[in-house]
Amino acid sequence: MSSAARTSLLIAVVAFAAAGDCASADAQKTPLAPDANTARSAAKFTAIPPNKDNDLKLYYADGRMLKGAAALEHTQQDAELILWLAGNQFFAMDDVVHAFQRANPGIDVGLITLPPGLLLAAIQNGGVRYGDKDYPGRPDVYASVNLGHLKKLAQAGLMKDFAIYMHNEMVLMVAQGNPLGIKGVADLKRPDVRSSMPNPVNEGIMQFYGRKVLERHGLWQHVSAGKECFSCQTTPNNWFTSVHHRETPDRILAGTSDTGFVWITEAFEAKRQNKAIEAVNLPPEDSLRDEVAYAIGAVSGPHATAANRYLAFLATPAAQTAYAKYGFVNATPDELRLRPIP
Repeated sequence: MSSAARTSLLIAVVAFAAAGDCASADAQKTPLAPDANTARSAAKFTAIPPNKDNDLKLYYADGRMLKGAAALEHTQQDAELILWLAGNQFFAMDDVVHAFQRANPGIDVGLITLPPGLLLAAIQNGGVRYGDKDYPGRPDVYASVNLGHLKKLAQAGLMKDFAIYMHNEMVLMVAQGNPLGIKGVADLKRPDVRSSMPNPVNEGIMQFYGRKVLERHGLWQHVSAGKECFSCQTTPNNWFTSVHHRETPDRILAGTSDTGFVWITEAFEAKRQNKAIEAVNLPPEDSLRDEVAYAIGAVSGPHATAANRYLAFLATPAAQTAYAKYGFVNATPDELRLRPIP
């Protein structure tokens, strides 16, 4: 082979290798399509914290119910409607789902009620992992306490429209009788007050509301010590939860925490269960009662008809009454109207 020919061959080989490297790099940068996400390995799925069986349910139209791993095992194949909803409404969902099934006979409904940031990650990753097993799939309907989560799904082409379907407000949960005399957010800086706070990683109550209040009081660093984590001790006096609406009342009852932000509906639920806790009401600028809104929309998928039926159901007196029974504030007719995600 002539010198010129060898030179041409070498240039071609180098160019081919470079092209292969560029293609590989481009492939790594290109986001996975929704179908590819669903097929990702279990290690990539979003982990559900342990002992959350009561947040994982499958309601059969004939009245049967499965919980925990059994519910996850059968939901994708059996349910005609799958709901992933901000976890702080878990205690109302038996009534809400049963009311929906009475209005729409024959529909089996799968449900997960966990922090909305965790559920958003699960949608993006194509499934959840519970225990040592993965469960690929996505919901038909997703709800959060902040429209920003839904905007991310819209940007990914997974959601188009939304509605506001109810409201809530924050309180400080304390032990019955309020033994430390906690009156408001300013008391969190007291050295004798131990807090159990929703984590800022995936719990909407802290991401969008609690942190803002703490920052306005100059207490964010005091509580977080600059850490953004979950199931973690940030300071000797503060614990960031994994799922606050179950952990905080349990920690207060166990004597390991004295107070923490929860939704007022969660305080009502603890009282209904005869737990020895109560709520310290906060002024509007700290409760954010005028800002807290629950946003919901249909996720693109095979059960569009059932998803639309559920969204329409939320605007009915039956749905609003079911939620109001547990202390949620009803949305207005205009808020309940579906409109494009901005």
